[in-house]
Amino acid sequence: MPVESGSSTAARQAKQKRKSHSLSIRRTNSTEQDRSGLQRDMVEGQDSKLPLSLRSNLLDLFSQIEREFENLYIENLELRREIETLNDRLTAEGQTFEGADLAKGALKTKASHSTSQLSQKLKTTYKASTSKIVSSFKATTSRAVCQLVREYVGHRDGLWDLSITRTQPMVLGTASADHSAMLWSIETGKCLLKYMGHQGSVNSIKFHPTEQMALTASGDQTAHIWRYMVQLPTPQPVADISQTPCEDDVDFSDKDEADGEAEGPNDCPSIRVATTALRSHQGVVIAADWLVGGKQVVTASWDRAANLYDVETSELVHSLTGHDQELTHCCTHPTQRLVVTSSRDTTFRLWDFRDPSIHSVNVFQGHTDTVTSAVFTVGDNVVSGSDDRTVKVWDLKNMRSPIATIRTDSAVNRISVSVNQKIIALPHDNRQVRLFDMSGVRLARLPRSNRQGHRRMVCCSAWCEENSTCNLFTCGFDRQAIGWNINIPVLLQEK
Repeated sequence: MPVESGSSTAARQAKQKRKSHSLSIRRTNSTEQDRSGLQRDMVEGQDSKLPLSLRSNLLDLFSQIEREFENLYIENLELRREIETLNDRLTAEGQTFEGADLAKGALKTKASHSTSQLSQKLKTTYKASTSKIVSSFKATTSRAVCQLVREYVGHRDGLWDLSITRTQPMVLGTASADHSAMLWSIETGKCLLKYMGHQGSVNSIKFHPTEQMALTASGDQTAHIWRYMVQLPTPQPVADISQTPCEDDVDFSDKDEADGEAEGPNDCPSIRVATTALRSHQGVVIAADWLVGGKQVVTASWDRAANLYDVETSELVHSLTGHDQELTHCCTHPTQRLVVTSSRDTTFRLWDFRDPSIHSVNVFQGHTDTVTSAVFTVGDNVVSGSDDRTVKVWDLKNMRSPIATIRTDSAVNRISVSVNQKIIALPHDNRQVRLFDMSGVRLARLPRSNRQGHRRMVCCSAWCEENSTCNLFTCGFDRQAIGWNINIPVLLQEK
């Protein structure tokens, strides 16, 4: 009789194993339709409070996990058969190994590799779905609560910027495309004063750190410094607006309410002449800010330069050039003589005036589109926002790469960072306002619907943690500013 060689025997065994494996997979695939039908029947028959679509999605995920582990189990069985075959051959040759230990090691290695691949696949493919599922099970006690407290209505065109005074009396200032800036009572929403000295759109407003003076930048190529005196009215009871979890009551409808012509306050006093006018720019002045101490101001313009002025003499001290395109924003450090300027050239620059003899500049390159704003925090960080839909947190001691990156679904406008809690408020082109911590974790999204919130692009945000009623303000091109009360639980910030 013919005798099979060892090689032909091994080939025949390998062929049988592949055939067995293919049959197992075929049997698995042939039952998928029956299993899916059974799952649908289970979804319809079970008594659950979860929505039908969510339950169906969960079952689909679990069925895929089951199929992956079933394939893994079949592979492990084949490994066991190979180990047994090897042990039989070694025993015939007079050698023996601990089959159990060998099987354990082989199975552990294979299982570890397959499980790692499975974990990565599920994490990549179903990250969005699972994050939504997990967020729906968060305890309500740990969720941020955002309450719309008051609306400030009176401008006849969109609002570009807003700011809060640093001294008493504490008022809100707004800058509008209607060529005016207004001061408002935070508690009552009443207009206290209207500045009408500009001949173009008022693009920014900032208050002096210690005196009752305001700095406004305008499209008429000038920046104005003007003094104000206001008397706060008697506070009125806050409207009964229920507290709304920040993620709820969101309406993404494109339908806007009828705007109508907003009538400005008739009894609001006005100022038409500036105390000081700064006129050195050759283009639109898009932003301005006070340096620490309030003796100098910096302005940013579309002429690609930022100018440093002496407040007392109105003289130009320095012209900061280097940007390749129009500037979009400027900001000063709260305690040091540092200035950061943003530009359409996708960069922002840090100017150091701490040493009078040396004026150093550092260029930050990390965005791919216009940098709409860059602001300082109390520490050694700068936070930049861009039209590339990202926000980046930078360490002034290491400027090569950001320490955190926030990716969003819409262009980001003039951002602000709270002093105490270090929360970043992001106003978006898509009418949303989102809150993040400094590590890039999203904390909340302000509610927006046809009943409350902004109906147009949100241009700016500003924190005011000294006020107990409203601690966050936003403004946009729906001609209004909004005061919010934001309550972020400590537990949520530490996550």
